Amino acid sequence: MTLAAQAVGEGFLGPTRASVAAFTLGLLVTFLAVRINTRLIRAKVTWWFHDIESEGGLHVHHMVIGVVLMVVTGLVLIATSPEGLWLQLCAMVFGAGVALTLDEFALILRLQDVYWTAEGRLSVDAVIVAVSAGLLIVLGFHPAGTSSAGLAGSAAAAVVVSTIAVNLCFAVVCLMKGKYWTGFFGIFVPILGIIGAIRVARPTSPWAHRRYGKKPKRLAKAQRREAHVNATWRAWREAFFDLIAGKPHMPSAAVAQPAEPSQQPQSADAAEAAPESAAAERAGES
Repeated sequence: MTLAAQAVGEGFLGPTRASVAAFTLGLLVTFLAVRINTRLIRAKVTWWFHDIESEGGLHVHHMVIGVVLMVVTGLVLIATSPEGLWLQLCAMVFGAGVALTLDEFALILRLQDVYWTAEGRLSVDAVIVAVSAGLLIVLGFHPAGTSSAGLAGSAAAAVVVSTIAVNLCFAVVCLMKGKYWTGFFGIFVPILGIIGAIRVARPTSPWAHRRYGKKPKRLAKAQRREAHVNATWRAWREAFFDLIAGKPHMPSAAVAQPAEPSQQPQSADAAEAAPESAAAERAGES
């Protein structure tokens, strides 16, 4: 990023949004690079890199590198309070660290290596949430309506607090209804949160369990809508995830571990011989 590009970026976006743009760019580019890297490693391409492992067989996950980058960049931001180009560079490096960490978010949550399982798709969701939040801020959306443009003093504080409370209430209702993406985007675009809060809940959500138990028509409507959604955009969503993150190929981590083999029952002859052998051992000891 040159000084001219920095001036154009800050003049068009402002210093704060320019830094958020740099953070989002670092996060997105690093995530795509990491996914390309891991897919090539999984394919065992001979001319590509391999997993980072110590001599003792310790596998170093790339979230470790991400944590180191975030710690170092955070210390630099706190200690030096950079401005302009340096702030945007720190934001980009910090975004790269966040990408490396969130790409293995499912592993951190489950404390299991679920990277190539269906549960590992939660990491992709986490990255998409972070990228979407950055892009919405760059585009000028304010989380939960926190903008107080044109107001000052106590009036601004009252408007901001009341707006945040109302918007967050709609977002929480969406989350209780199982509409996680609608609830997230509703924080930035309140009309989405209002629509999601009004419409029927997903049949597996806490809201449906508590409120649709005695309303079979309402539950049937929720199930019809869920089937329609699964047959349309969720199929496209899985195909998109396969494209950018690779298709899961390992069995689900939810599969129960095989139980330990139980002890075989003793036969009648063995059971009769056991007391005799024990008595013989005591006689020998005496």
